[in-house]
Amino acid sequence: MRTHDEQAFAIPAHGRPADPAGDALLAQRIRSELESGFQKLAGVERAVSVFGSARAGPADPDYQLARSVARRLGQMDFAIITGGGSGIMEAANRGARDVGALSVGLPITERLNPYLDLPLRFHYFFARKLMFARYASAFVIFPGGFGTLDELFELAALAQSGKVGVPSNVLMRRDYWEPLFEWLRGRVLPAGNISTADLELFAFADDEDEAAACVSRASREDLTA
Repeated sequence: MRTHDEQAFAIPAHGRPADPAGDALLAQRIRSELESGFQKLAGVERAVSVFGSARAGPADPDYQLARSVARRLGQMDFAIITGGGSGIMEAANRGARDVGALSVGLPITERLNPYLDLPLRFHYFFARKLMFARYASAFVIFPGGFGTLDELFELAALAQSGKVGVPSNVLMRRDYWEPLFEWLRGRVLPAGNISTADLELFAFADDEDEAAACVSRASREDLTA
């Protein structure tokens, strides 16, 4: 059976005949999902979205760091938003729960982790990603795979193109991310495909103190902008 996203992309060019009635129903479902997200998240005022691998277990140092970072941000009165699944998502929600901060999960295919105060299930990736970006004033990005990289570069593209304000994008663990940024600085920047300012969309942190300082600094800048 096709997922909802597969159905959304099943256009004639991909071997499916045109279906105007089906497309209208699809648009209605997408609108309903967006409206539900807006309604249920309307009360979230200060939040940080946390991204990272779903494969990190409780004994993984990245899991432990994500829990510590979320705990610290929760103490700063930020809600924590994740994909609601396992790994880094679970760790961040768990850290929020540790200190009584609002713990939000936006699952799509993942099993729900047990540390959510507000779970909101999505069928469409793009609707889910809108909620991540719309309700967070900062983003903390842990080591991860294709999904995490997708989220990282979409945030960069939105800020680069002026579609959103420049948020705080905090990349946890310099040692993991530095090779990627060496490539960006060494190949993509000299080719003229990005600017030095684009690379400044990101900050690096190795512990909860550095992450909290980055998020706090961004919040102060928002208040004075």
